[in-house]
Amino acid sequence: MPENIGFKIARLPRLWRAILDERLAPLELTQTRWVTLYHLWKLGDGQPQCDLARAIGVEAPSLVRTLDQLTEQGLIERRQCQDDRRTKRIFLTKEATPLLERIDAVATEARAEMLAGISEAELDMFDDILTRIEQNGIRLQSRTPEKESEPG
Repeated sequence: MPENIGFKIARLPRLWRAILDERLAPLELTQTRWVTLYHLWKLGDGQPQCDLARAIGVEAPSLVRTLDQLTEQGLIERRQCQDDRRTKRIFLTKEATPLLERIDAVATEARAEMLAGISEAELDMFDDILTRIEQNGIRLQSRTPEKESEPG
């Protein structure tokens, strides 16, 4: 088994984001902003701020500054949750739609270029393998040290 497979797997998301950052630079969006907008678009309007943070993979307080900036740009609105006034729900504005469509087009084009020369069958197999690796990792992560040391 190739020993550097973990490094390659870890390098791909950084490479992917670097390519998108470069191509999205003319839109004057930082990576943090376009990732936040794109996740909100895919998840759907009205996401609680904490759920959006979880989907992106950041702590909720870390997301606050980005949401402030997106609000200043007129791309999102924060609204108080009717059921829980402590919770803020995030909504895209109509000004965000054309920008998100452009982000999606750039991402689709970059994805096609990165996957050039790889057949659908190979992609399906790769997706299956990545899923199995992820499931193995989740299983390993859920083990406790006590379970590991107990005799079988």
